[in-house]
Amino acid sequence: MMPMHVIVIGAGVTGTATAWYLRAAGIDVTLVDAADLPARGASAANGGMLHASHAEPWNAPGVSWDLLRYVGRDSSPLLLRPRALPGILPWGIEFLWNSRRSRFERNTLHNARLAEYALRQLRDLQRQLQLDFQFVESGILKIFQDPESLRRNRSASQAMADAGVRFEDWDSERVAAEEPALAPIAHRLCGALYFPDDAIGNAAAFTRELATAAQHAGVRWCPNTRVTRWRLFRGHINGVETSAGPMAADAVVLASGFAAPELLRQLGLRLPVAPVKGYSLTLDLPEVWRPRLPIIDDANKVVLTPLGGQLRLAGTAEFTGTDLRLNPSRVANVLAQCRRTLPRLPEYFDAATMEPWTGLRPMSARGTPILGPTRVPGLFLNTGAGHLGWTFACGSACLLRDSVLGVDPALPLDPFLL
Repeated sequence: MMPMHVIVIGAGVTGTATAWYLRAAGIDVTLVDAADLPARGASAANGGMLHASHAEPWNAPGVSWDLLRYVGRDSSPLLLRPRALPGILPWGIEFLWNSRRSRFERNTLHNARLAEYALRQLRDLQRQLQLDFQFVESGILKIFQDPESLRRNRSASQAMADAGVRFEDWDSERVAAEEPALAPIAHRLCGALYFPDDAIGNAAAFTRELATAAQHAGVRWCPNTRVTRWRLFRGHINGVETSAGPMAADAVVLASGFAAPELLRQLGLRLPVAPVKGYSLTLDLPEVWRPRLPIIDDANKVVLTPLGGQLRLAGTAEFTGTDLRLNPSRVANVLAQCRRTLPRLPEYFDAATMEPWTGLRPMSARGTPILGPTRVPGLFLNTGAGHLGWTFACGSACLLRDSVLGVDPALPLDPFLL
């Protein structure tokens, strides 16, 4: 009997992990992407943090006020471009509807459980494959200047304890002792939360290393291949039409990020996923300038992640449609905010070694990923994880594998279904 054949569309961290776990389960897999290499999209240069501790969706209560007060302000951490409104209006209404506290808290807990499961799967995979992606189980430190924000974050962390999220309360003296790079601003801090079970890693390096391992395991890799249409037989997906010709399959997994809704519209399916633009800057820094710990700065809305001999600075969320142009002012804003966190950062950097990046993260309107089967037989989804795609990757891939195989998943799929 021939093994089941599954096409996975999208070779970011989510799609590549999905292809790996399906192949490890004995399924014949073809991984298809429009780019020339894996991790060319939102997985290319994200913040590098793997955190069950920060599983909150971005549509927290009060987000509507934040969006209004930041409209058109390039220096803001959350920016809504007015020109993007027509394209995201239905999604935006659902996004705001899910910001009601009861829904937000429920979705946060679903995310936290998935994130904790995902990090366990990632650790198991790393013990098996020993991939080279600057993986460090360092924990993550979140610092605060506002006592009320610290209180809210502490309360949210306590609520996630049942999902396996542990944290420690640090005062400013402990922060300065554990992370000397923060000593110059310790007097401004009211405290910090340290999450010992979190980790860091280079998502792009992981994706490409795993893609290589998947090919060695038998996954067929089809780069520079754009999926244009679905193939159906008696209402069942049985393949896709691509720029390289038709491909037959028993099932298809759509993991192509922000482009997924357009492809699904051909089937009469509405996927509530919109692109949210993020920026990062990667600096080559001597060890003396790099922090020891990955840091989330609550006041300045940035993350700082030491990755090997580099420091990854990341921040901002921008609703700007599918505009992928790199805006120098937004990059400069990330750098300026990070200088407020680390005043000892050198004043000047060699422009030849700085790596600014921007990408479009696929964000679901409810704030949880969308994964599992659809009402179209043979079609499965694994998308919409937004800023948590790297954290969720191995967990969502395992749940998707179980769904394709028809076995009971480790976590209920109901919260994540389309």
